[in-house]
Amino acid sequence: MGEMITFAANGGACPGYLARAEQDGAPGVVVIQEWWGLNQHVKDVAERLAAAGYTALAPDLFHGDEAGYQEPDEAGKMMMALNIGAAAKDMRGAAAHLRDLTGKPAGIVGFCMGGALSLYAACDNPDNVAACADFYGVHPAAKPNLAALQAPLLGIFAEKDDFTPPAAVHELDRQLTAAGKPHDFTIYPNTDHAFFNNDRPEVYAPDAARDAWGKLLAFFGKNL
Repeated sequence: MGEMITFAANGGACPGYLARAEQDGAPGVVVIQEWWGLNQHVKDVAERLAAAGYTALAPDLFHGDEAGYQEPDEAGKMMMALNIGAAAKDMRGAAAHLRDLTGKPAGIVGFCMGGALSLYAACDNPDNVAACADFYGVHPAAKPNLAALQAPLLGIFAEKDDFTPPAAVHELDRQLTAAGKPHDFTIYPNTDHAFFNNDRPEVYAPDAARDAWGKLLAFFGKNL
């Protein structure tokens, strides 16, 4: 089982959930939360990555705040109140902590708000992020510098997503292609935003989630 830790970030400290792989020399993966906060689902994703052979660290970007699934308005307020610069420093600290533990650059994966922040972090910290996965990322204030992106990008998206609609996905695809950045996008048909979250039966799509998880592990296996 994982544990809550505190790691150095920008001269301060950030809490996070660390799930260690059993194998020596396992690569690291930073896991970025949805707008609900560092809840049990995010910790479960970290545990699943650890079981698959990765040392996973999920930084608590809200530093203790969390909203329940019945409180989307509160979650939205927390997301909009998040200081992107401060979050970038926490994510940079998480990648650096994993590099200290593993001796190599980390992968990063995020969901919803965390998907957008994962792409932002990969652009912001290219030396310590070797692979980036964005699950239906959305955050209006997170503007990644795509020109600085060095890591390959895996994009997982939903067809019936009002937050990150297919038109937005196609535009990001166009921008990345124009910039010559390697990326692989999948839009899963008949799925809703957050379809990977198995704690939310109203949107969870088990077949798509299973396929996306396989893509994620293959992606990290190739690039980490």
